[in-house]
Amino acid sequence: MKSTRSVFTCQACGYQVPKWMGKCPDCGQWDTLVEEIQTRHDFAGSGRTMAASSEPVPIDTVEIEDEARLMSGIAELDRVLGGGLVPGSLVLIGGDPGIGKSTLMLQALHALAGDEHKVLYVSGEESVRQLRLRSKRLKTKSANLLVASEIDLERILSMVETIRPAALVIDSIQTMYSADLTSAPGSVSQVRESATRLMLMAKKTGVPTLLVGHVTKDGAIAGPRLLEHMVDTVLYFEGDRNHVFRILRAVKNRFGSTNEIGVFEMKEKGLAEVPNPSAVFLSERPAHASGSVVTASMEGTRPILVELQALASSTSFGTPRRTILGLDQNRVALLVSVMEKKLGMHLLSHDLFMNVAGRVKVDEPAVDLAIVSAVASSFLDQPIQDRSVVIGEVGLTGEVRAIGQIEARVMEMKKMGFTSCLLPESNLKRLAGIEGVELLGVKTISEAVELLFS
Repeated sequence: MKSTRSVFTCQACGYQVPKWMGKCPDCGQWDTLVEEIQTRHDFAGSGRTMAASSEPVPIDTVEIEDEARLMSGIAELDRVLGGGLVPGSLVLIGGDPGIGKSTLMLQALHALAGDEHKVLYVSGEESVRQLRLRSKRLKTKSANLLVASEIDLERILSMVETIRPAALVIDSIQTMYSADLTSAPGSVSQVRESATRLMLMAKKTGVPTLLVGHVTKDGAIAGPRLLEHMVDTVLYFEGDRNHVFRILRAVKNRFGSTNEIGVFEMKEKGLAEVPNPSAVFLSERPAHASGSVVTASMEGTRPILVELQALASSTSFGTPRRTILGLDQNRVALLVSVMEKKLGMHLLSHDLFMNVAGRVKVDEPAVDLAIVSAVASSFLDQPIQDRSVVIGEVGLTGEVRAIGQIEARVMEMKKMGFTSCLLPESNLKRLAGIEGVELLGVKTISEAVELLFS
């Protein structure tokens, strides 16, 4: 049995109210409530079909099979997913327009099709001819790669039932439409209903499904927040369209770590993997330049060497400028205050600009000492030795604290040809000597500055 009622749904957060309001009571957005006709189904007899068993059982009696993950053929994507696609998983991929989401999906399906897997790419934004033109440019044509231009959810589910693909891509979830609802494609109700139906299909058939999602002007995935809760994995494609490098980052992953990242380079023929990001990010580092320092940041299990740049210039205004790119602005302000107090550097009379070369975002405390070193180098106008790396956390009293995974950082530094490392003394005591690398331990930032600039 069905019954209908009219509700007003916020298109920003999905909150529903029985009558129209100018402002959403939940998220505070103005003029986002849209009237929708909601159909209520009687699920009294259908609940048994949605679940295999309704009786609770002890978890240690549940039998499981070690299912092999489906490797996408793109090592950087498999790394972020936790080792490949899990059968029946639902993956949501978001990012700014033009960042490369559709390109990555087409390349991943082409790699799967090359392994004799039949895969399906459904686009609600492009025609089949347009998909063929893009495939020709990317050189991703294969008889096992099936494409369709469709937004009707029922027809898509029927295709999956008939074809039984090894993997399915929906581009994008905001274009999907279910005839059971009267609202337009892209509305909160349609996105929620489409995601629910696709989730049930993936769990029932075991077909890993990848959903491409649009983002709002704030960078969040468009549609209800419920969408991110429903899926198994949420990936974000980060980067600037005017910059060649893209970073794929997991913010939710039920089957792997959320700390891993994948690095890609945008080329004429699509996205190319960057197996050694450290070499790329340091390739254009200037020699003997003040304000430049190399540090080692951990992204999951992968150490990455990045260059921090600082510029301290005197100002005639009462309030100095603080422009920070790629780092936590509050953290930099805190460290500048520590330098004022413990090193006697009068930075309040200087504008400060900081940047992470390569448009990378670094937010772990292990780069604190590198930030202090870069600012001090620019303020004193003295360069840091080119083959040196600086790592360590800094406290409010100027002490240098120990950091984690020090062995992996130092080994990456050695592999990249660096010969000297300034690190916390507490880490040095627990670290065995490494041939070819000079390890210098410090307890305070005063000792660090004395070693770097004496």
